[in-house]
Amino acid sequence: MRLLILIVLLPLLCSAEDEYELPPIRYSETQPHDPVQDLMKKLQSSQAPLNRTDVWTVIEDLMRHFEIPPESQVLVFSKTSKQNDRITPQTPRVIYFGDETYLGYTLGGSIEVAAVDPKLGPVFYLMEPHVDLDQPLRFERDQSCLSCHGGTFTPGVPGVLVRSVFPSITGHPILSQGSTVVDSTTPFSDRWGGWYVTGTHGDAVHRGNVIATEKADNTCEMPVDQGANVVSLTGFFDTRPYPRASSDIVALMVLEHQTSVQNALTKANHSALRALHMQTSLQKELGEPVQHEPVSTARRIIEHCVEDVLDALLFKDEAALPEGGIEGDEAFQTAFGKTAHRNSEGRSLKDFQLLNRLFKYRCSYMIHSRTFDQMQPALRQAVLARLDAVLAGTENSGRYDYLGESERRQIRGILDETLTR
Repeated sequence: MRLLILIVLLPLLCSAEDEYELPPIRYSETQPHDPVQDLMKKLQSSQAPLNRTDVWTVIEDLMRHFEIPPESQVLVFSKTSKQNDRITPQTPRVIYFGDETYLGYTLGGSIEVAAVDPKLGPVFYLMEPHVDLDQPLRFERDQSCLSCHGGTFTPGVPGVLVRSVFPSITGHPILSQGSTVVDSTTPFSDRWGGWYVTGTHGDAVHRGNVIATEKADNTCEMPVDQGANVVSLTGFFDTRPYPRASSDIVALMVLEHQTSVQNALTKANHSALRALHMQTSLQKELGEPVQHEPVSTARRIIEHCVEDVLDALLFKDEAALPEGGIEGDEAFQTAFGKTAHRNSEGRSLKDFQLLNRLFKYRCSYMIHSRTFDQMQPALRQAVLARLDAVLAGTENSGRYDYLGESERRQIRGILDETLTR
């Protein structure tokens, strides 16, 4: 029996680009429950009219509804988006983000929104803002985004991502040089190719703010020194059409962390749901009692997912910041902290450190996300049980020994008061 279950469930261990379209996820067929759907209901009932003076007033109202701080603005000039024909180093795409919604806009184009459904993961929408005032503004679900946001770049699930490429003078990635999907483990020097970056970071360099040139011998030149420690983008392109002349380094690092953790949570949740679905289907087919708790292979799959989730939440193998740390726009840091879950001592998982790492406490604020809160129950319970062991110092694998006793105690103090069990 155990061998038969293993044979049937083995495909769950393998990645497939469209697994999320199969039961029990059925990504494209399932009605989402996300911030866009909530706003659409309000728009239809005229409870939340948008200011349509111009496209920027529409964007400002959307950000207000989605609880996205305007200070989160970052700018990307590589042609790695739905509206590539509009993106150039002179006309970058602007991105804003909150805890569960991302908004992008390219001058003269459509408004792009990715909103997180706790089960499905990110759901992608387009809104055409340039319509007659007597016509309603509509969100249209856009499945074509999955060509990049639902495959190898996002571990086989619908996901959000930040890519660092080698951008040519037109903004096209130089494909022969490859690209990097950035997360907390990515070295500082490999980040932000194709992005604008404002902020200071000492003697270290990154790929942001500069153009790459491919040479005849298939190597690539990139004058990274010219993109270092930029505090204003006015010398790179005409910033007047944009609300801010910045693309904050701290906001970029938060975006990279948040997207990678979101993908890890989505991946683990999908894997757990599929494992339980297959277990139930097999037990019914064999005429056995249906067990609602994971057993055998399903349990082993979930145990494997637990480690992936904890690695993401606990910043395992986080790349060190440059010597002396980084400095960004304090306005973003203030806005970002307004939604923090704080304990009675005022501590939160959104507190920045910025000297040798991004956050003061190495447990991600994404543990407070709806995706984590509504995760498959057996998976969530297993993650919390092992996290408790890590924070109590009784987890003996050595995998998270980089968390010192004081930091573990402070993280536990935050979670004890802010996390629903």
